[in-house]
Amino acid sequence: MTRSRDALVADFPGLTRDRKYGEGNYEGQRFIVIDTGGLTGDEVGLDAEMARQSMQAVEEADIVLFLVDGRAGLTAGDEMIADHLRRSGKQAHLVVNKTDGQDPDVAAADFYSLGFDSTYLIAASHNRGIRSMLEELLPNPEEGEEDSAERYPGIRIGVVGRPNVGKSTLVNRMLGEDRVVVYDMPGTTRDSVYIPYERQGTQYTLIDTAGVRRRKNVRETVEKFSIIKTLQAIDDAHVVILVIDAREGLVDQDLHLIGFVLDAGRSLVIAVNKWDGMDPEERSRVKEQVRRRLDFLDYADKHYISALHGSGVGVMYESVEACYESAMAKWPTNRLTAILQDAVVQHQPPMVHGRRIKLRYAHQGGSNPPVIVVHGNQTEALPGAYKRYLENTFRKILKVNGSPIRFEFRSSENPFAGKVDRLTPRQKVKKDNDLKKGRRIRKTRQKSLKR
Repeated sequence: MTRSRDALVADFPGLTRDRKYGEGNYEGQRFIVIDTGGLTGDEVGLDAEMARQSMQAVEEADIVLFLVDGRAGLTAGDEMIADHLRRSGKQAHLVVNKTDGQDPDVAAADFYSLGFDSTYLIAASHNRGIRSMLEELLPNPEEGEEDSAERYPGIRIGVVGRPNVGKSTLVNRMLGEDRVVVYDMPGTTRDSVYIPYERQGTQYTLIDTAGVRRRKNVRETVEKFSIIKTLQAIDDAHVVILVIDAREGLVDQDLHLIGFVLDAGRSLVIAVNKWDGMDPEERSRVKEQVRRRLDFLDYADKHYISALHGSGVGVMYESVEACYESAMAKWPTNRLTAILQDAVVQHQPPMVHGRRIKLRYAHQGGSNPPVIVVHGNQTEALPGAYKRYLENTFRKILKVNGSPIRFEFRSSENPFAGKVDRLTPRQKVKKDNDLKKGRRIRKTRQKSLKR
């Protein structure tokens, strides 16, 4: 329905847990689809949380599609869901899936007893029956409507971290509602959930992601797909909030995630979660560990929060907005060139093969992350220490907060490189005469020295 691969799909019962929103467009008419977790009627524990999310999606929706399995036939769970939909008063339609490879009417025969006014026979994996269903569900599409809005508006915030560090709890706290499933079990979130919302007149899109474990601990195929979705979400985000468990401290996997965020060029905010209930000595130890091991991230804001109780969460919006402004900033060429020239005067580049490296001018080459292109000669020989000096100088003067800065160094090409020096006949005669004259002078000098 959305013509995308946004929702995670695998031959695995109970894969979908959160409400997953997707945007569709059929002949110019836009609509929002909410994918929900499966219902059985006897949910307990985590399944009960999933069921609550599904029922909340029913309350939000204008049209409910009751999807049943045409191969499995009618079950007691189907009858329970049908009864709930009738009592909800929502506009509900029965959709019989997996009708490929069999007679559709035979596959749907058992389900007619549920008493729905409209029934659609589809094969979702083969895209069969979807178009005719949408034609009836959306009878009056607006012709020529242009999709001018962004798919995910505003500042996109990705929340990443290891499993069970409180990412979904933080997302719910930032939204002010139980939007995603939270359960005391690692790996609760499997798919990346994009949640657009507005706060104090500013548009945001929160991205709740699956926890990323060390590669040696990842064995299930579903978890591998979940990690891929998480890495894609980092690329989609403007700002990434890395959640760290204060009780466990900063571990190597946290550093690996930080490295991936920096390689992707995304702005970074560090959130040390589960700060409540820790005694002063433990807090001091964690702060010292963060300061010592993340000294290379002195430009990233660090917040010590409790997502469960909400302490310190609201302040993170200031850091997120500052990161976004830095990542999307535009600077004029004359200002960047002036900063470069002042930096060169303050600290000259080194000598290479007896020649001084010259850096002439700079201009901006992109945003998110900011890219600064520096032109000069022999820039390929510029040492890493001098590049870090330039990065720190530009960051300090431009006041770039939370976002990495990428530099591209380009050397001027020698217009005579690779060209053969071809002399005209007249130049050859002159060259020969000059060589003969030079030999005569050397002979005369040698004779005078002997005398």
